Amino acid sequence: MKLWQKEGASVNETIERFTVGRDKEFDVLLAKYDVVGSIAHVTMLGEVGLMTKTESEQAVVGLKKILLEIEAGNFVIDDHVEDVHSQVEMQLTQNIGEVGKMIHSGRSRNDQVAVDIKLYLRAEILSLKDQVKKLFDLLIEKSEEYKSYGLPGYTHLQLAMPSSFGQWFGAYAESLIDDTEMLLASYKIVNKNPLGSGAGYGSTFPLNRKRTTELLEFDQLNWNAVYAQMTRGKAEKTLATSLSYLAATLAKLSLDCCLYMNQNFGFITFPDHLTTGSSIMPHKKNPDVFELVRGKCNRIQALPNEMTMMMTNLPSGYHREMQLTKEMLFPAIEEMKACIEMVILMLSNIKITPGILENDQYKLLFTVESVNELVMKGIPFRDAYKQVGNDVNNGNYTKPNLSIDEDKAHEGSIYNLCNEEISIMMDVVLTGFDKKR
Repeated sequence: MKLWQKEGASVNETIERFTVGRDKEFDVLLAKYDVVGSIAHVTMLGEVGLMTKTESEQAVVGLKKILLEIEAGNFVIDDHVEDVHSQVEMQLTQNIGEVGKMIHSGRSRNDQVAVDIKLYLRAEILSLKDQVKKLFDLLIEKSEEYKSYGLPGYTHLQLAMPSSFGQWFGAYAESLIDDTEMLLASYKIVNKNPLGSGAGYGSTFPLNRKRTTELLEFDQLNWNAVYAQMTRGKAEKTLATSLSYLAATLAKLSLDCCLYMNQNFGFITFPDHLTTGSSIMPHKKNPDVFELVRGKCNRIQALPNEMTMMMTNLPSGYHREMQLTKEMLFPAIEEMKACIEMVILMLSNIKITPGILENDQYKLLFTVESVNELVMKGIPFRDAYKQVGNDVNNGNYTKPNLSIDEDKAHEGSIYNLCNEEISIMMDVVLTGFDKKR
């Protein structure tokens, strides 16, 4: 069934396969939102007189039955049906008769798929936000638990200065705040209603677009009908960019874990059942989870560029390649959720090696502390720097006996992690999401 097909006309099967592509595969994910959008639309049609109250109510009841079928996992798009919009309208018409043919008044598949995608993306953003908060809470918890566990700090992969696992976990927690800010930005862009823009130029019907905005719990309208269509691709790219920020954080964390698990580092370990082995090397405990997270997240980081190239140089109005954004973005969302879930599982079972910095091989981490100690005694910084540097070059350097006044430690140092302040920052960002929804 094709909503646009004229009587007696047919489409070449090869053309049909090519143009439909993978749409049905991803349209199943939109089915719930297509019905929800249709419920709002026919409710509004009944209120403005384009359907009678009885017809509108009959359509709503029929649509709600389809929604129950979707939620039970029994909804399918028939082989001869082009897309989810056609399936829902056809099924409704079969169930309630001629009234089902009235529900498309005042809309196009263009604004229908636009609202479906925005409703779907909004729900996925909120789900991602909850997952990120769960990972954030775990990182803060681990930061507090291991704040006294020393960790070598590196620059250029060379020994730099002493750090701690408390500081390491806390750094990734704070990184997630900026990532959540990006999610919030995409949420705000997605959470605007395009329904009623039709094919991109509005309608002569007396539609009430404010009413469907209210019914669908959007924060705002996409007011201009042309721009409502121009948001196709833009909304998806915004979320793709947000995913790329999250992916960058998880990829960096994963690389750290791969390094720290290495026997030459030996900083962290995981239970055997969370690692993999070798077919010939009995000693191996491979970080496959972190390697796959790193690989998947690196692929996700390329997504905004892929989306940009898809939409580059398109004029205003609808164009068919916009359907390809679904097969680019939807799997990436699922991969990101899976990666977050895996990182939570792994970090929940991490074991930290105590006393790492007591090993003499890490004594050069403390050269800055030695310089600072001399400065506090009144020696100019450059002279103190030269003195410690000469000791290192001559093999005479010894690690200082540190006596740090933690009450005077600056914010964000290993002695003053500021996890409470970091947690407050995250809470402030989270208030930007609508808690009612």
